[in-house]
Amino acid sequence: MTTFLTGASGFVGWHVLRALVSRGDRVRCLVRERSRHAIPEAGGETVVGDLRDAATVRRAMRGCDVAYHCAADYRLWVPDPAAMYASNVGGTRNVLAAAADCGVRRVVYTSTVGTLGLRADGGPSDERTPSRIEDMVGHYKRSKFLAERVADEWAVRGLPVVIVNPSAPVGERDVKPTATGRMIVDFLRGRIRAYVDTGLNLVDVRDVAAGHLLAEERGRVGERYILGHSDLTLDEILTLLARIVGVPRPRVRLPHWIPLAAATVETRWAEWRGREPRLEIDAVLLAQHRMFFDASKAVRELGLPQTPVEQALARAVAWFRDAGYAPRVAA
Repeated sequence: MTTFLTGASGFVGWHVLRALVSRGDRVRCLVRERSRHAIPEAGGETVVGDLRDAATVRRAMRGCDVAYHCAADYRLWVPDPAAMYASNVGGTRNVLAAAADCGVRRVVYTSTVGTLGLRADGGPSDERTPSRIEDMVGHYKRSKFLAERVADEWAVRGLPVVIVNPSAPVGERDVKPTATGRMIVDFLRGRIRAYVDTGLNLVDVRDVAAGHLLAEERGRVGERYILGHSDLTLDEILTLLARIVGVPRPRVRLPHWIPLAAATVETRWAEWRGREPRLEIDAVLLAQHRMFFDASKAVRELGLPQTPVEQALARAVAWFRDAGYAPRVAA
């Protein structure tokens, strides 16, 4: 079977590629020129192109049986928001239109739990929790919210598309790294001295990749599935990391206004200098909420694996150290 894949050079997409190759698929990966080096080592074939070029996407997908759209412009701070919307919304529209033209039998679209609503009581949200674009913090979440609406529209039109919403994946080969990966790296470098009252749903990136394939095989068309596992407060996450690394965990809990004030100053200074801020306002605003999610639908309907997140965190720690992101000895 020939499978079309976008985002194969990214964190989740690379693991999806490995899972597809392990299944025996011939995987055709649409990548930009600068990203093509990571694909052959994972067993994929490369087609150089851009999601924003509809003709290129259509040519690359021709002859494929199924399509996975994992690519996204994932940044919490972006100097040109229009480029992000062109990639995330326009690129999704191009991929799904090409899938319809090429007659693929199933499309898996990678969204994010960031498009889902959050409960006022802080409890875990599920696929039915209402959300509005007005509730989306930052251009990344807004662009992904709009892209998911594009997928919904194509499903209504008859395209066999299934949506998956990964939470916060952790594990090896978080190259960029993601926001969660940066937190792990900062911990390993001894940069986290305090924390705030927030929370995330963590999931092993390998389980996320498996969830994509299960969505193709078992998912219901037009449905969305949260690919997640453990709801953990930031204090609990840092405690797990401290246990893995063998260092004391941070003990000081800060009120939210302190990092928000620092992020405001840092962002304005960085923007004036034309650089990406180290502490983004959007990240701090997101941290004011516990982003907890219920993945029971994916476990029940897809058979989503639930690997203990401690194992994924340990692999992430080892990979970041081996790759030179952090010292091998605890800071």
